[in-house]
Amino acid sequence: MCGVAGELRFDGRSADVEAVDRMTACQHHRGPDGTGLWANGRVALGHRRLSIIDLSAAGAQPMIDTALGLSIVFNGCIYNYKQLRTELEGSGHRFFSTSDTEVIGKAYAEWGADCVDHLLGMFAFVIVEQASGRAMLARDRLGIKPLYLDERPGRLRFASTLPALLEGGDVDTSIDPTALEFYMTFHSVVPAPHTILNGVRKLPPATVRIIEPDGSSTEHVYWRPDFERDPAQADWSERDWEDALITSLRTAVERRMVADVPVGVLLSGGIDSSLVVALLAEAGQHDLKTFSIGFDSAGGESGDEFEYSTLVAERFGTDHQRIAIDSSRLLPGIDATVAAMSEPMVSHDCVAFYLLSEDVSKSVKVVQSGQGADEVLGGYDWYPPLADVPRDQAVAAYSSVFFDRPRAELARILSPAWLGETDAATVFIEAEFARPGASTSVDAALRNDTTIMLVDDPVKRVDNMTMAWGLEARVPFLDHEFVELVARIPPALKLSDGGKGVLKRASRGIVPDEVIDRTKGYFPVPAIRQLEGPYLNRVRDALTDPAADARGLFDRRVVDRMLADPNETRTTLGSNALWQLALLEMWLQEHGIR
Repeated sequence: MCGVAGELRFDGRSADVEAVDRMTACQHHRGPDGTGLWANGRVALGHRRLSIIDLSAAGAQPMIDTALGLSIVFNGCIYNYKQLRTELEGSGHRFFSTSDTEVIGKAYAEWGADCVDHLLGMFAFVIVEQASGRAMLARDRLGIKPLYLDERPGRLRFASTLPALLEGGDVDTSIDPTALEFYMTFHSVVPAPHTILNGVRKLPPATVRIIEPDGSSTEHVYWRPDFERDPAQADWSERDWEDALITSLRTAVERRMVADVPVGVLLSGGIDSSLVVALLAEAGQHDLKTFSIGFDSAGGESGDEFEYSTLVAERFGTDHQRIAIDSSRLLPGIDATVAAMSEPMVSHDCVAFYLLSEDVSKSVKVVQSGQGADEVLGGYDWYPPLADVPRDQAVAAYSSVFFDRPRAELARILSPAWLGETDAATVFIEAEFARPGASTSVDAALRNDTTIMLVDDPVKRVDNMTMAWGLEARVPFLDHEFVELVARIPPALKLSDGGKGVLKRASRGIVPDEVIDRTKGYFPVPAIRQLEGPYLNRVRDALTDPAADARGLFDRRVVDRMLADPNETRTTLGSNALWQLALLEMWLQEHGIR
């Protein structure tokens, strides 16, 4: 897990090494263990290193494979790198390190752009052929690792974070109106390639982009999960599905223990992270470090789930830390969290993950997390209402339960100049739901949330907040082979037992029943959900700042009414609507966007 940066020139000029150096330095938090810079004429590459695999200097980046004539920068982890290394050695390749980075380079030399089909893991990488000048950009199947792009005639810059591109300079920082509508409608999700800024785009998940020396390029999507029933599994019983699920998840969890440093677990006390701990204990992991977090209660809402995380820790004998966040850390933590965001992310979970990661990083460099289970296994409460909806009515039904607000309400909040002529979020969902490969309305929603919403909300949240402290987070529920299996499971089995039924039943006898039968919990930060005192003052400051007035995104009268009654207006899913507006302004102001 690291931070990458670089520039490719197509106009005959040399790459701007100083700009790449600034972009690389901006990502020091992602890679506190080392830095590297390589330049050769039209190409410059930068890297910040978090040493997880091959801790020696041989694993440093940018990695230059002189035998193959390749230059590589890579962020992520390839879990099957040892198996691939053996296979590639059998084909005649010789290695100078024990790193997974070198395996990617050799795989590219062996299979070309199809090398991504052989990689099990999370990754964003750029490979440059020194002789031809051709470059390949790639991102993992579920978009766990980010890759932001600043492209204009004559050059392309890339980085693991959007702020790094800003540090490089000369970025078009005007607001993208389409992205703004996504942010305000699609639960703050801005799907690739958009970002909130017109001048920055992001490579979509499961995408390979080949760039020729003249700047021309081609892109292709190399993976799409199929959310339809497989005739070969038509006679499977519920028990067959449960057994297959646990077997696949067990493999995914074991894969993510690959490291040359200890691996811990973020243990919330919910079924997902508890099952990860249980499977690791089953596999013989001893003295496993686990971590949970809690906040002060506010507005009648509990701020911790220590009861359940402690139960799991005691059951499996982990080295457990209960991290109670003192209220004095929360307010400064909000600003620090905003600064760590590559894009505006409204979820209050961000603050929790940021503060948790700060403390966890003092003990371990790598953790596993239960993130992603709700999206791939139907754990959220907006899925059951879709169960009996005809497939041709799925878009309207999904929009009514997931979109933050109807378009008429959006038109009240946004200033007229910022409201587009078309309903961008609805047009997007219509196109996504119309694609073949999803049998039912629930299948269509789960596919969308697994491949779109998950990528640009929960996954991005975990990556940004853990990497703010040089902590690598691994997500076994997003193992692509596990996702492929789960996509085939009949929706009724996922929605049973109040959601994630097939997982709950498969977990009986592995995870304590108290955890399985509990009411679904969330990562609570009550002080943000119920705005008052200094937290409300911070929100008011952001929305009344001269920069906000000059930008004029929101109708001033609507904002004033919301500030007068800060906890009244809620989105469809119950989030604080005022916080959504304020968070966007806080992010724009933090990053100097005018």
